Amino acid sequence: MIDTRIFIVAIGIIVALGCAVPSKEALDEAAKPVSREFLLGPEDVLEVTVWRNQDLSRTVVVRPDGKISLPLIGDVQASGLTSAQVAAKIAARLTEFKENPNVSVSIKEVNSYFIYVMGEVLRPGKYPIKSYATVLQGVSLAGGFTIYASKNSMQVNRTVMNGDGKEIQLRIPVPYNALVSGKGGVEDFVLKSGDTIVVP
Repeated sequence: MIDTRIFIVAIGIIVALGCAVPSKEALDEAAKPVSREFLLGPEDVLEVTVWRNQDLSRTVVVRPDGKISLPLIGDVQASGLTSAQVAAKIAARLTEFKENPNVSVSIKEVNSYFIYVMGEVLRPGKYPIKSYATVLQGVSLAGGFTIYASKNSMQVNRTVMNGDGKEIQLRIPVPYNALVSGKGGVEDFVLKSGDTIVVP
């Protein structure tokens, strides 16, 4: 959780810069560390290997519903899990047909991590990327700001789940001057897949 004093200072700086005051939820979301282990998502290509069983080993693509299909066991949830967790799920399901199955899952292609950059940047659009990127790196991918950009009104829109399991939209203000100086209460945080950077 963010210290109350830091929150108050952050609000003061952001108001002084002429930006929208972020909610505490938005600041908390921006401060969350990103998992060191890559979580699978739709369109990722996986290599499933079942030791000593070529018929069950195959290359599969994670479907839009987050699942993969395999012989004998059918659909297996993959989206939101690590490759090791998916391997464990497959092995557990295969125990009905094979004693002590040894399963490994490796990522052949990462296609599920992408961000959007909109507004006053040189090349707005969707950017599929192969490794984690921060807000400033996302702007850089889009060619940087145009001369009309209101840099200090920039924000990141992120869809998250609330306590009731419903999707809500968070708007995280990321004023450029504060990001560069490190004095704005919000650091240059890592983007999550599906985040949209908006530059008015």
